Amino acid sequence: MKKWLNSARKGYGKKLVSIHAWNAWLVLILSITGLMLVGAFWRELLGIGRVWLKWLHIVAGLAMLAPVGYYLLLAGKHWKQLRNKPWQRTNTIVVLTLLTGWILSGIVLWQFKLSGPRWSNAALLIHDALTWVGLPYMIYHSITRSKWLKEPSRRTIRPIADSTAPLPVSSSQVPPASKSQYPESAIRQKTPQPVYTRRAFLKAAVGAGLAVTLGPTFVSWVGKNLNTSTSMEELLANDPNRMVPVPQPHSSSNPPIGGGAEGRFRVYTVTPIPSFSNENWSFRVDGLVEHAQAWNWEQFVKLQRTVQVSDFHCVTGWSVYKNTWEGIPLRHFLAQAKVQPEAHSVKFYSADGVYTDAITLDQAQMDDIMIAVMHDGKPIPADLGGPVRLIIPQMYAYKSVKWLNRIELISGEHIGYWEERGYDKDAWLTGAVARLPNIR
Repeated sequence: MKKWLNSARKGYGKKLVSIHAWNAWLVLILSITGLMLVGAFWRELLGIGRVWLKWLHIVAGLAMLAPVGYYLLLAGKHWKQLRNKPWQRTNTIVVLTLLTGWILSGIVLWQFKLSGPRWSNAALLIHDALTWVGLPYMIYHSITRSKWLKEPSRRTIRPIADSTAPLPVSSSQVPPASKSQYPESAIRQKTPQPVYTRRAFLKAAVGAGLAVTLGPTFVSWVGKNLNTSTSMEELLANDPNRMVPVPQPHSSSNPPIGGGAEGRFRVYTVTPIPSFSNENWSFRVDGLVEHAQAWNWEQFVKLQRTVQVSDFHCVTGWSVYKNTWEGIPLRHFLAQAKVQPEAHSVKFYSADGVYTDAITLDQAQMDDIMIAVMHDGKPIPADLGGPVRLIIPQMYAYKSVKWLNRIELISGEHIGYWEERGYDKDAWLTGAVARLPNIR
């Protein structure tokens, strides 16, 4: 083992340079792909390509294990070299902490179905925090450090001085005929350096560019994740929907029997958030049914509603627990419409005119699938899919269509918006066999 470690550490200085170079490329790839994955513009533009982008991000993250693992073999020797350099020691600890946190939280998010929603929810928060806090620093460090280490005079590891070698001198002290006797690095060490070099300017430019580019996004992330004033009340106060009358909550919704939702919804959309009023909103059930039906808002809001408590899980890793939803169970609509025997699937339409999804008719019989009108005793704001949205607690939330305005019974299968882009057709949660009871 000792012989193998010595072999692995051979050529330590060059290997340290290579590790920094690989880290620079990997961090760059992870940065670009990660920022594209969270951007709504790129999600829509890339289509199915987003799935490949996600896999590139995962592969690059796993590849980061190689340079980090190799560095750990060199860490003991490197740490000794840094014993009189507290800033470089601190820098090493910071970089290793960021890389380790990214890798571990990324693995949890990658394996979200195995890790479960609580672990993946925490991992997403950690991954985001490390990204917005550490990304500018890591890119700056990786780019500048990899070049910085290539300068022999700046390396932490230097060759042992040869007592017979000429002493370093400046180029002005060396006669032209004798310059070949002196190593170039020895001459360069005594050459006067400008106060502000081109390399220093480039480093400052990279740092300033990162601050300008990522700074506003980081501030926005902090505001969204740490500012508790962004509440449901604020969303409702700014709600563009103008539905009259306002639905009145069931006694089990006000106060919410779930005790109030725990967590914060993140707003992901594939289109701009639409707005509705009584004039442009309707709801219908049609397709392979004996009794197609349609309602305007005044009629729909009078339908008998039930109340249930369930958790809400997004496939990207975050969750909101103990939501009190109030609405009409899907199977009540299906029973009233009398589904024809040839129907196979239930297709859901969003009023944004783009998003659709579907489940099988057998899946549609689950008693916790709800056409929701209220959340925690209040109307659902447009940001969260109101005035009416689908809730399927046992599946990831891309199945819970927002701005729902039509249910169609169809004879075959339907591939939904995100399924066309690589998501699972069946979005079951881990442990989905456990059904949460309706509370009427």
